[in-house]
Amino acid sequence: MSTLTTDERPPATGAEVGVLRLLLTLCGLTALLLTSATLVPAPARAADAPAANRPPAQAAYLADRLRENPVHITDQLPREVPRSMAPDFTRLAERTGVPTYVLVLPHQGSSDEDLLGAVHDRLGRDGLFVLLDESGVSQAAAYGVSAPAEAARTTTAFELPYDAGPLRSFELFVEVVAQGTERAEARADAAREKYRDGNEPEDMYIGPSDRRNQSFVTGIALTGVPLTILLVAWYVRRARRRFPRAATPRRTAGRTTPSATRRHPAAATRPMWRRLLAPGLALATAAAIALTAPLVFDQTKRGPAPLPTSGDMTARVERVAKGLAQDPVYVDPESPRVLDEARLTRLHDRIERFGRSEGGGPVYVTVVPHLPEDESAGDEELFAAAVRAQLSKADGFGEANGVYVVADPLDGYIDVFNHGLRLESLRLLFDLPESISYGDDRADEADDHLLGERLDALMTYLDKSPCTEKPTTTGEPAHALSPEAENSLPPLFATDFWPGLFVGGVAALLLLGLVAGVLGIVAAVLRRRTPPVLRTQALKLAAPSKPSEAYLRRTAGTELSAAADALAETNDAGWQALALAWERFDAAMFLVDGDIEGLGSPGGPHTDPATLLAVIVLARASRNALDGDTNDRCCAVNPLHGPAAGRRHVRVSAQGNRRRMLSLCPLCLDAATAAPHELRERKLTLPGPAGTRVPYDEAEGIPLSALRDGINRLADKVRENAPAE
Repeated sequence: MSTLTTDERPPATGAEVGVLRLLLTLCGLTALLLTSATLVPAPARAADAPAANRPPAQAAYLADRLRENPVHITDQLPREVPRSMAPDFTRLAERTGVPTYVLVLPHQGSSDEDLLGAVHDRLGRDGLFVLLDESGVSQAAAYGVSAPAEAARTTTAFELPYDAGPLRSFELFVEVVAQGTERAEARADAAREKYRDGNEPEDMYIGPSDRRNQSFVTGIALTGVPLTILLVAWYVRRARRRFPRAATPRRTAGRTTPSATRRHPAAATRPMWRRLLAPGLALATAAAIALTAPLVFDQTKRGPAPLPTSGDMTARVERVAKGLAQDPVYVDPESPRVLDEARLTRLHDRIERFGRSEGGGPVYVTVVPHLPEDESAGDEELFAAAVRAQLSKADGFGEANGVYVVADPLDGYIDVFNHGLRLESLRLLFDLPESISYGDDRADEADDHLLGERLDALMTYLDKSPCTEKPTTTGEPAHALSPEAENSLPPLFATDFWPGLFVGGVAALLLLGLVAGVLGIVAAVLRRRTPPVLRTQALKLAAPSKPSEAYLRRTAGTELSAAADALAETNDAGWQALALAWERFDAAMFLVDGDIEGLGSPGGPHTDPATLLAVIVLARASRNALDGDTNDRCCAVNPLHGPAAGRRHVRVSAQGNRRRMLSLCPLCLDAATAAPHELRERKLTLPGPAGTRVPYDEAEGIPLSALRDGINRLADKVRENAPAE
């Protein structure tokens, strides 16, 4: 068989050459289009193409965990839901009556909606699937079983406050599921309607700010209330002198109290228990507040989270360190997948090249979420240091120096920490470009936050980073609060309790000022309504000729109180004057049954006008006796005018010329000479029945006619009617 050489080939025709050129052109265009398609950057959703594979990868891992145990609790929330709580969730899950699979994972946003379906498909088992996050039940679905999953989830969302916690939320969820579909849906509708009306459930726990408010209120009450009792009691005793005195003096062997009583009568006569009443009450109130405040404000925790074990707090760090010991890139299998195989392969290559470069070294990349509920309280630097310490304990590792890259698949943040390489640690920590650490707008819109592209840019940044002469380190991070300290409230008698003590004292002083103002107003009103105790010379000018019963009652109370004060405070009166004053005062007190306060109270015993007039005359005469005025007679025209100054024949009747010898005050004496007819108008009349007026010496009751024989005769007449005692 012969072959044709090039020289032996027949020359091509023009048509054949054209066809070949056309084929070559089409092949070139096709290759160019394919190349351009691989080089042109895809839109944000195209860059998120690995997201299509994320649910299966994540779901496959979670399905394997549920195959081992129907309750899977992540190790990423030990401060809120430690893994040691799994028996509690298992116990509740058995109450649903159907196969129940429980996943407790960090909140993953929109990925939660499709996760349960993907897990069910990978698991291949029917049942009630429940997904919980750090706050409570987030998703629930029933596959192949009859269970009101959505109604139960709705009920937990509207009936429980946000701080109820995952376990309490799941407990209510199970309770509603066990009620059946019809009752569960009715309960969900009622909860939704109640929430729509603004009846939101109250928080079950308080925070540090609430505890500070409680401490502040306790401090105010502890000083304000007892101090108010002391100050108000002291001021009321001090202000009593501005009010009519109703106390009756005590007569001892014909003498009053000693001279000390004159200056401090109340203190000298008050019993010891009355003097200690206000301090004792204040002390008892302070003790009661101090003892009952911790019972009223009995909260001790900020939330429902139980105390995690040491194993709960180290589980995730150990898991990540174990993974890094085998692969420098650790991707959390419980989180949405954000790096596809191509990105992972390229990242491994870049890490390997950086390790061989001058000044380079190991790079450890962790793609795990960071939340306040994790073991490091969301502190990426603390997490990286813990992983390095755990990795250093692995066999054959020694000191695990290198660059630790912490990437969060949920929020997309990237942090870099250098430990022991010849790189500028502070530059990596603080000067990392924002396009790498936080991402741009495209990263915000992409489901995977473009983490693969940004990690590749980070490796380029590390390649270009200047080297230092000696290895550097980021430094030791601050330790996070222990779960017990983080979940505990400060003591009640601390924080703002001390400022509250000061404010309580100030409030007591302000309240004292308010009480003083109110008492001042009341005293002024009472002084205006209560007739003043007039001097003898002014009585004839101020005394009315037709007084009302109310006037007589107020005046009687005022005069009796004045006489009681005078007897209690006198110290220099002669024994004869003192005896006379006591006789008249005793007679007046008998007429009111010894009750001075009853004269001023609306509900006091009824006393007729004639008796009230006799009380006024006797009380005034008692004071006059202490002043040395032993005049036994008062004005016969109007006894309210006071003591008589003389006697004169006066015609007191409009009919006839009959005259009587009467004792008259100075004013009436002048009138008897200058205008005798005015005496008839000045004569005192008392209120009678049916609105009439009755001359005082004709009134029924106490025989005021005895006044014609003198005040002492009136006192004797009263004593004659007194009982033997």
